[in-house]
Amino acid sequence: MGATRDQILTAALALAADQGVSATSVDDIASKARVAKGSVFYNFGSKSALFEAILAEGVLRLNEDLREATAGLSGRPAVEALVGELLERIRENPDFAKFAVAEMFRTGRDWQDSIRQVREQVIESIAQVVAEAWPERDAVLTASAIFGATLVTGLVWLVFEPERSIEQVRAAILQTLV
Repeated sequence: MGATRDQILTAALALAADQGVSATSVDDIASKARVAKGSVFYNFGSKSALFEAILAEGVLRLNEDLREATAGLSGRPAVEALVGELLERIRENPDFAKFAVAEMFRTGRDWQDSIRQVREQVIESIAQVVAEAWPERDAVLTASAIFGATLVTGLVWLVFEPERSIEQVRAAILQTLV
C-alpha cells in the first residue's frame, strides 16, 4: 500500500468513528489526511469505495489475527484465545471497532453486501472454534454472541472503564460462556 492511500484510510476511519460516515465528507477526509481531494478519488474512486475498502481490509486482518491466535488450539483454550485476540484488536484499533459496530446494522449503504460478507467471514472463523469447543451448541449463533459481546464489551471498556485491565475484561466475557 502507498503512503497516500494509508493516510486516506486512517483519516477516513478516524472521522467516521468520531462523527459517522454520513457526516464525513470527502473534503473532511482529504483535509485530515493532508492530501488533495482528487487523491481520495484517485485512490478509491468514491467515498463508498473508500469505506468498503476500510471494511474489507480491516476484516481481512482481523480474520488473519484470529486464525493465528487459535492456531494449534482447540476447545475452550481456543475460545479463550479468540476472545483475548478480539479484545487486543479492539484496544489497538478502537476506531475500526466503533466504525464496524456503527455500520454493521445500518441498511441502505452501498457497502451493505460487503459488510454482510465480511461479518459472515468473521463469524465463520469463530464458529469453527465454537463447534470444536461445544459441539452440542449452535455454532453460528454462539459465534455471533461471542463476537457481539466481545465487541461491545471491549468498546465499553475503552470508553467508560479504561482503568480495567484487558485480563479483567476477558475474564468477564468468558464467565458468560458457561
